[in-house]
Amino acid sequence: MLRSRSPLLSRLQPARISGIFFFRYISFSKKSLMTAPPILSLALPSETGRVLSIQSHTVQGYVGNKSAVFPLQLLGYDVDPINSVQFSNHTGYPTFKGQVLNGQQLGDLIAGLEENNLLYYTHLLTGYIGSVSFLNAVLEVVHKLRSVNPKLTYVCDPVMGDDGKLYVPTELVAIYREKVVPVASMLTPNQFEAELLTGFRSCMLQEARHVMSCGRIVAEKDGREACNILHASGPSKVVITSINMEGNLLLIGSHQKEKGHSPDQFKIVMPKIPAYFTGTGDLMTALLLGWSNVMLLNSIKYPDNLDKAAELAVSSLQALLQRTLADYVKAGFAPQSSSLEIRLVQSQDDIRHPEVKYKAERYT
Repeated sequence: MLRSRSPLLSRLQPARISGIFFFRYISFSKKSLMTAPPILSLALPSETGRVLSIQSHTVQGYVGNKSAVFPLQLLGYDVDPINSVQFSNHTGYPTFKGQVLNGQQLGDLIAGLEENNLLYYTHLLTGYIGSVSFLNAVLEVVHKLRSVNPKLTYVCDPVMGDDGKLYVPTELVAIYREKVVPVASMLTPNQFEAELLTGFRSCMLQEARHVMSCGRIVAEKDGREACNILHASGPSKVVITSINMEGNLLLIGSHQKEKGHSPDQFKIVMPKIPAYFTGTGDLMTALLLGWSNVMLLNSIKYPDNLDKAAELAVSSLQALLQRTLADYVKAGFAPQSSSLEIRLVQSQDDIRHPEVKYKAERYT
């Protein structure tokens, strides 16, 4: 005989996500009321959020989801990863093995979540995407997630290339520019990617070498203007995560709090480390997502202070990089000679409680 449903419903009724009671998305049969427990990340959501992260994955090392999921969990988020690729190691090694998820397979995973009423997310995070079909499938995911939660925050790291060289098929550039940028809430390109997305200066593809010859962002005003162009296309938050300029490394951030209004813009000057690290862009975007939604220090929320989020993210990342360098030296390895795997787990205190050493300077 079915027992009273009140004990179960009493646990569901107080649960609210962005003003919507979660049981609006879940229908229980009599059988499920007796046997199926609630999904606690929905019934008792964290104050920070629930993230769907679609990125690459490596068995060894920290890139893509391996670089993003753990820091977000440390900052209090529930994170569900979908691995766009699963490789033995990153592609900088002499060889790698693994599998690549296609657009149909991504759709199958999303369908499985939908059939079990598990598609409520506060954030979507995407990183490296290597094919046109998969990027189009991601756009379908954005639409589907926003049909469930119209307030979904989409944080996009448009991984396309660096230093004038493309990592992805050229067709993806137009799709990012024309379809992805308009639906993104926050965009985190590097200098080269910002140039591609804005058409800041004319770019010509040299097919033989798969290299883009572009006019560059060569001054701070160029970086700020690139942010303005991206705001006009869609995202309210833009962070150009690394700009090489006159021997310095800059981050330029821009937050347009209301459409048609001038954005709040700032820069952070960072040290230029003579080494190459893997996974740092993935980590930086995850930290920006994490800190821009909630400041965990003293549990005070600052959703509108992108500059504070960037200070915390940069300070965490720089502490991690210094620890990585020191550990390679301790192991007797010259850190300038190869791609370096970051010391993520060993830097968890710097992720949770960063000492802010890098301050944002606001433009006026």
